[in-house]
Amino acid sequence: MLVKAILFITIGCVSAALVLAKDHSLATITLLALMIWAFCRAYYFAFYVITNYIDGSYCYSGIVSAIIFLIRGK
Repeated sequence: MLVKAILFITIGCVSAALVLAKDHSLATITLLALMIWAFCRAYYFAFYVITNYIDGSYCYSGIVSAIIFLIRGK
């Protein structure tokens, strides 16, 4: 799990560096930071809502698993 986390952080950092290398304006930096923050919050919110309001006993393996569960229903 630790290797997976390190790989995700590496992918994110390299991707951000490549975007900023291409266009390093303040607007790009701000929009990139807001995008990362918003997607992280949306991902957290999705699992918080599912776990606390829909079904706290179901074990999800990821966002795809959660979406399939929601489509199929309980």
